Amino acid sequence: MLNIGDFKLCPLQGGITQMDGGAMFGVVPRALWTKKYPVNELNQIPLVTHPIFVQSKEHNIIIDAGIGNGKLTDKQKRNYGTTYESDIENSLNQFGITINDIDIVIMSHMHFDHACGLTTPDGQSVFKNATIYTSQIEWNELRSPNIRSKSTYWEENYKGIEHQVVTFVNSMEIIPGITMHHTGGHSAGHSVIEIESDGEKAVHMADIMPTIAHLNPLWVTAYDDYPMDSINAKERLLQKYIKNDYWFVFYHDADHFAVRIDEETRGIKENIKRDDLVEI
Repeated sequence: MLNIGDFKLCPLQGGITQMDGGAMFGVVPRALWTKKYPVNELNQIPLVTHPIFVQSKEHNIIIDAGIGNGKLTDKQKRNYGTTYESDIENSLNQFGITINDIDIVIMSHMHFDHACGLTTPDGQSVFKNATIYTSQIEWNELRSPNIRSKSTYWEENYKGIEHQVVTFVNSMEIIPGITMHHTGGHSAGHSVIEIESDGEKAVHMADIMPTIAHLNPLWVTAYDDYPMDSINAKERLLQKYIKNDYWFVFYHDADHFAVRIDEETRGIKENIKRDDLVEI
């Protein structure tokens, strides 16, 4: 558990993928990135898809929605290395709440590995009582993907939730203390989410920094549609977040849930590893 003032942050069990390491680190040589992140004999790296649960006295919030359950075919599970799927309902049981108690869902972007958990295999909304927030650009591209993005923007991930979606253009304060900022880069509509309360701060940089191994602004994925936008946004935002002692919280990093970075050395000065958390 990570406490940010009045907010409590905890990962939920949202599934896993095993993606090609070369694709996840782009032009970075294998000899370099393998020193920073685990890799298997197939050159795949583990990337959990664990939603970030944010709870306050008034709200139950989920940031990004996991890989879902029953949404992938056997072929897709094999190709994406999905050895287990979401179990968000059981994860929420420890807090004494159900999926129906989630009132806000914040989507950094709508790629399948973030958005499959929004709907059931038969196309129904999972979080029936939630308002779902994403950028207007992302929502537009999800519903009208181009020749490149159609492989990751799936119709079944937005049909059934259209009546719940609220969009924004540049920035939007979702509730006091939680703000989304459009960055572009990984996708045209990609956003980061800032959380602040009682002088404490955290940020979810989503897929412009999917793991702590991607801390170098130049280390962006080959999946990024606009890599220079990712680099520029990451370079600019990291200066702000590190200087102001933000916690970085992760959806994909298999080892770290949250870290704080030393301003001088750019090394980890404090971390919450997934293994340190209660199994959920």
